[in-house]
Amino acid sequence: MPIDVENDDLQTALTKLKAREDTFRQFESISKMGSWEVDLITKKSIWSDESYKIYGIPKGSVEPSLQLFFSRLIPEDISRAQKVLQEAMISGKVTTFEATAIRTDGKHINILINGKTLYDENKHPVRLIGTTQDITKYVELKRDVQEFYDIIDSSANEIYIIDSITYKYVYANDGALKALGYTKEELFAKGIFEINPYLSFEKATALVLTMQRDGFVLHRSIHKRKDGSDYYVQAYIQPIVYKGKESYILFDTDITELVELEKKQKETELLLRKQTKELNYQATHDTLTGLPNRALFEDRLKQTIASAKRNKKKFAVLFIDLDQFKRINDSYGHHIGDKVLIEASSRLLNVLREEDTLSRLGGDEFTIILQNIKSDADIEVVAKKIISVMKDPIHNNLYISASIGIASYPTDTTDMQDLIKYADIAMYKAKELGRNRFEFYSDELSKKAFEDVIIQNNLHVALKEEQFIVHYQAQFDIKLKKIVGFEALVRWQHPELGLIPPNEFIPIAEESDLIVEIDRYVMKKAMQQFSKWYKDGLNPGTLALNLAMKRLNKDDFVDYLLQTMDKCDFSSSWLELEVTERQVMSNPISSIQKLNSISNLGIEIAIDDFGTGYSSLAYLKKLPLDKLKIDRSFIKDIPKNEDDKAISKAIIALAKSLNLKLIAEGVELKEQEEFLLENGCNYIQGFLYAKPVSENEATNMLKEERLS
Repeated sequence: MPIDVENDDLQTALTKLKAREDTFRQFESISKMGSWEVDLITKKSIWSDESYKIYGIPKGSVEPSLQLFFSRLIPEDISRAQKVLQEAMISGKVTTFEATAIRTDGKHINILINGKTLYDENKHPVRLIGTTQDITKYVELKRDVQEFYDIIDSSANEIYIIDSITYKYVYANDGALKALGYTKEELFAKGIFEINPYLSFEKATALVLTMQRDGFVLHRSIHKRKDGSDYYVQAYIQPIVYKGKESYILFDTDITELVELEKKQKETELLLRKQTKELNYQATHDTLTGLPNRALFEDRLKQTIASAKRNKKKFAVLFIDLDQFKRINDSYGHHIGDKVLIEASSRLLNVLREEDTLSRLGGDEFTIILQNIKSDADIEVVAKKIISVMKDPIHNNLYISASIGIASYPTDTTDMQDLIKYADIAMYKAKELGRNRFEFYSDELSKKAFEDVIIQNNLHVALKEEQFIVHYQAQFDIKLKKIVGFEALVRWQHPELGLIPPNEFIPIAEESDLIVEIDRYVMKKAMQQFSKWYKDGLNPGTLALNLAMKRLNKDDFVDYLLQTMDKCDFSSSWLELEVTERQVMSNPISSIQKLNSISNLGIEIAIDDFGTGYSSLAYLKKLPLDKLKIDRSFIKDIPKNEDDKAISKAIIALAKSLNLKLIAEGVELKEQEEFLLENGCNYIQGFLYAKPVSENEATNMLKEERLS
């Protein structure tokens, strides 16, 4: 409260003055600042309570004086203090200086003195007033900070501070400047992306996000020096506030030597891995042929048994012995024998699938694990291929053949060693029966051979007695919802065995000329029926007939085709002949010539089962094709199987690019129809619309369509 000079009485004024003095003393205590004054006339001094506390002197224990003040300073500061006070008395300005004092308890303290001289009306100095403040903690803190900065600056590590907004450098220690070769001014003009040229903005943003989440981040980077050279650093980064702004501090360590060491270590590891792989390969593979040896064969056989047991699958073990190999080895020497073994291995591999295993047990003995077998007929196909590929001369017109023994899992046994043993026994049985053949361990082969003979004999009777019937499966335009044709399919109506499916007699018929007679029979019957439908005012569309290449290769095929069409009053524009992709590609040059002669008659040519063979696009575009037929194997798992969808799309695209018609067979689900329609295949054939039916049922279908 201020003193009112005009209105306050003496007592009130003294009370107010005492209150102000108390307040001032409290301020002194809080700020650790003492006040003092010196009467320059009487030489007497007055110290505040806080001044006594600063020097550790009990109040009243000693008379304060200028001399007492000087006695408390360390010797080296006394003359400086006297000089400063003398200058203050002359200048009249507020003078400030720091000094070191010694407390009563012997402790050194840092003090800050502020003083001013007061003059009388004659401008003579009469009093010296001022303050003393204990700044020991401030000085210690300042010293600690300076020491810290000295340590940072002299650190061998690179230490940077960057602005969190601009990513510009705002601090760099001597170690950083020395490592980069820049001056401080040069570096501060650059951003982190110039020093870290391989760091993207996106990566920097990701590092910041990680730092915000975890409080720090570690990052390996590459710095570019002023001279253009690079070096690797490991950075520890964390957020700080620097000069009042949010920033990031980076502690970078040069790890170039470590990176080089890591590279060498990695190279060493790769070399060791390669050597280990080579050693493992040598331990599990035959050195001559590169095939799995007995150890690896048995290991894979164990795995195959476990998998087959788990998945309830069937597989076969084939034991192969090269006939008369010992004679070649003895007559021409081991070096020729080795060449024969290498060539034989190559031929065997060429008839196998990727999932199958071919191994050399030793000498001229080989074994095969034939995976995922559905029936013995599948095994026979492979065995026949093996017999076939061995027919050509191997080396210097040397001929060799193979005897093959077959054991099946789980039909014959589920034991690994028994599988090998049984296949070996069957192989010796093949040798006993004349070599160059295959035998099953059980009597299944004999039984099958007997059945084949019976079927073959019955086929002659079936042709003679016309036991074969033709069924028709409709082909639809799903866009227009109408029938566009029928495929003629043969069935065997045996008087005692009933309806025999084609897969049980067609393969046997194909081994002889009986397939030609069957095809002629089906052609004649189907053409007669189609001609009748057209005469009756129905529109069956196109007749699709399966054509065996064996029949096409007959010299009289075209003549017979023309004669049959003429007799049946059948137009060539109604006919489509389907040949399988595999048959065409078995002899593409001959196929082109034969099919051209048919195409010139106005008959459409379709490739059946497209996608299951190995078509060459170079030959495909030369063939006189009108239509591709997508095999049912690519349709059945649509829409679940992405691979089948991709393959089907590719076939559709291929057909469009070659301006070919397209039909998909085996369509059984609405989703399959929608997929095909969506991708541009409008023609389908399958159980979704119609199964193969008799001629009467097919006639009813056509009549119903005509009425709709």
